[in-house]
Amino acid sequence: MGTTIRDVARAASVSIGTVSRALKNQPGLSEATRVRVVEVAQQLGYDSAQLRTRIRRVTFLLHRQHNNFAVSPFFSHVLNGFEEACRERRLVPSVLTAGPTQDLAQQMRLHAPDAIAVAGFVEPELLVHLHSLNRPTILIDLRAPGFRSVNIDNIKGASLAMRHLFALGRRRVAFIGGSLAHHSISQRALGYRLAYFEAGLLFDPMLEINTQPGLAADLAAADAMERLIVQAREQSNPLPDAVFAYNDAAALAAMRVCVAHGLRVPEDIAFVGFDDIPAAAQSTPPLSTVTVDKEALGRRGVELLLEDNLNSLDPADTLVPVNFIPRASSGSTTT
Repeated sequence: MGTTIRDVARAASVSIGTVSRALKNQPGLSEATRVRVVEVAQQLGYDSAQLRTRIRRVTFLLHRQHNNFAVSPFFSHVLNGFEEACRERRLVPSVLTAGPTQDLAQQMRLHAPDAIAVAGFVEPELLVHLHSLNRPTILIDLRAPGFRSVNIDNIKGASLAMRHLFALGRRRVAFIGGSLAHHSISQRALGYRLAYFEAGLLFDPMLEINTQPGLAADLAAADAMERLIVQAREQSNPLPDAVFAYNDAAALAAMRVCVAHGLRVPEDIAFVGFDDIPAAAQSTPPLSTVTVDKEALGRRGVELLLEDNLNSLDPADTLVPVNFIPRASSGSTTT
């Protein structure tokens, strides 16, 4: 008969519960006790895989830069899906916003999660710390080595947007992107470039522009559009005849800049966004956009946390499909 948890507890002179917490790296023990129990378990050849963590508390970790639902409500919908899935499975959800200056270790001790869902961009240093916690962890709208993830099919979404614009005869399509450190943005930028290649059209790299760091998202997108207009006029080049923006909030901010310059939307310049936030359908003109079931991202994240094979570290993403919604901003209501 193999070594049991009772054998480890007896050899380490602790309770069975203490052994369980130590081997699951759960809070409530001193570091010295945890290390001693782990060493005893290893010496006795105890297979800690026999201990399956019962997930009850799940923390939804969101970077502070995403915590402005009024400007960009994308993650509020993801959170709704996450909380709904937790309620259905009788899990206890909590929400933690963090940034590079926060003491994440202390906050995690207070939340004491059995599992963690990380939504959107976080710094690599935070991911390293999360990995060290040895808790089941899923990344939502993010990808990193050593973690399972659920993402939007960003490349397909960019392809749908660009094919729509090409079909309407638009050829000088600008892309307004954000920081390429964000997985979703880098994938949408890649899809933008691939669309030109697949259509056999010439791509002008001057039409791809990223927002400047340090500005609020809407102001940064407006600034990027201003730079595109100034650049074209200074170099006596034609203006873009369309803009594909990395999200709806950026597209709407850029569209306001064009209107202020006396450009007609969509006659002079067409616009397409990504995410289908409520403001997209309510803008003037209504914004064409790539739509995704944002709640499904949150729900799928919870489902993956509960899967037995979470620790298999399958490098493939779980992808949530996308669709395209044509509206007046691109000059057509049909795909």
